[in-house]
Amino acid sequence: MIASSMTRVFAAAAVLAGLGGCATHNPQDPLEPYNRAMFSVNEKIDKMVMKPVATGYRNVTPKPIRHGVTNFFGNLGDVWSMTNDFLQGNVVDGTSTFMRVGVNSVFGVLGTVDIATEMGIYKHPNDFGLTLARWGVGSGPYVVLPLLGPSDVRDAVGTGTNLVYGPVAQIQPSSASWGATALGAVNERANLLSASALFEQISLDPYLFSRGAYLQRRAAQVKDARDRPIIDLGAPDPLAPYSYRSDNGAAQ
Repeated sequence: MIASSMTRVFAAAAVLAGLGGCATHNPQDPLEPYNRAMFSVNEKIDKMVMKPVATGYRNVTPKPIRHGVTNFFGNLGDVWSMTNDFLQGNVVDGTSTFMRVGVNSVFGVLGTVDIATEMGIYKHPNDFGLTLARWGVGSGPYVVLPLLGPSDVRDAVGTGTNLVYGPVAQIQPSSASWGATALGAVNERANLLSASALFEQISLDPYLFSRGAYLQRRAAQVKDARDRPIIDLGAPDPLAPYSYRSDNGAAQ
């Protein structure tokens, strides 16, 4: 669901930038009849449940608290990114993210305050789907997952792995883990309310733009993951303050 909302935001940006529409018969989408049906179901659930809940949450929760919740889950996401950096042999980004997690967990009150970014230790988002791609696993067909939105078969496996083995899944007891998952989903949907409203004003096929935005963005991420050397000896020292790598791997 949240993934679907995020993809709608990227689609809106693509439209505003004047990008062309997607073909209705995409060879990457052989399951289009099913995907359209599931996309419609997800949209209805979002409008009936997620959007109202997220709106209520935003209205009653002070912005500083919502910002702290966002940072907390961002810190857990960094743990998962770090794990996948090392699984991909990306030692530089893995070490940098390890430092980021340590700084935010210790000095940022369990990650609710993003101290690391102020120190110049930036995020390097990563996931298990990219790890599979890094080691040559093909994407498989495009598929819309129930509640989770646009994906492909490879990323569906990656998402499932995160749900079972990721940091949030390790929270005990299990009821607390499920509660954290729900809070994270509602908080993220609340963060996307303004951006998703822009997309809803576009009178074009939302399924096509969601699919096109997902496939284009994911292809760029996969290319970046596959192009990185196993050990980048020419990268900046991850221990050096204020040095970091951008998403395309270039030193900044």
